[in-house]
Amino acid sequence: MPHAERGMVVGLFGGSFNPPHQGHALVAEIAIKRLGLDQLWWMVTPGNPLKERRDLLPLAERIALSERLARHPAIKITAFERNFETSFTADTLARVKARNPHVHFIWIMGADSLKTFHRWQKWQEIARTFPIAVIDRPGSTLSFLSSKMAKTFDFARVDEDDSRALWKRRAPAWTFIHGPRSRLSSTAIRAKNVASN
Repeated sequence: MPHAERGMVVGLFGGSFNPPHQGHALVAEIAIKRLGLDQLWWMVTPGNPLKERRDLLPLAERIALSERLARHPAIKITAFERNFETSFTADTLARVKARNPHVHFIWIMGADSLKTFHRWQKWQEIARTFPIAVIDRPGSTLSFLSSKMAKTFDFARVDEDDSRALWKRRAPAWTFIHGPRSRLSSTAIRAKNVASN
């Protein structure tokens, strides 16, 4: 787990990054700027329970690709979840919170993840652990409002103009951040690679 000083504001950006691409880097950079983050932990997960494992690049390769792609000095590439016995986000966040009680964390996710967020184990617990910043992704700008997460936690939505102070809010609290969008997706990149082989 990367080191963070007391009082820092740290974004947690987890994913398979299979492979990482410029769209991921864009989400990370928007989050750093709009949320006023001191650090962003780019958390490369060993695997996603909702995704097919056989299509997964080796963890070391996904880490190396992420390190080449993410150039912002505030980004810390990490795969500390490989040391845990669980691959569920709720459990990871509970550990992060317990180990860093004096750090202000924000969970970062792309808007495309909202469609399936309610299928994540203990998804409501995730929303009650740290504030959440949802970053706009192509094709997800309007659909996020109909997501189960947005409807369930509608009362906790923070105006985008106040996103820089999101870390001060007690969870559940979330915001949707608009900005430049990349049409790249890991799924499309993998499909293209398969087709060219």
